[in-house]
Amino acid sequence: MADSSSELDRTVERLREFAAARSWERFHTPKNLATALVVEAAELAEIFQWLTPEESMDVMSSEASAFRVRDEIADVLAYLLQIADVCGVDPLVALNEKIDRNEIRFAKPS
Repeated sequence: MADSSSELDRTVERLREFAAARSWERFHTPKNLATALVVEAAELAEIFQWLTPEESMDVMSSEASAFRVRDEIADVLAYLLQIADVCGVDPLVALNEKIDRNEIRFAKPS
């Protein structure tokens, strides 16, 4: 997991540098980042909106649609990492804590 965590740290640092090089930090408030995240998530959902469940499972077989999916996932992840960074949340710690709570909340079937 250390490799994934350090890769995540490097990615967050790249996002910080990207924003700083363009003087965008002042716009990277929790409100703005949350709004941008929702917009990008909607763009991802739009790809699948009118597909049947079966068609949605096949979307990655087309190079063009696979590119769109990867691109929108990247946008969603970028904004998610940026809002976590601005709010001082370690996303991997937060996710693992949430999984722990869900394991209690949603017990395995007997």
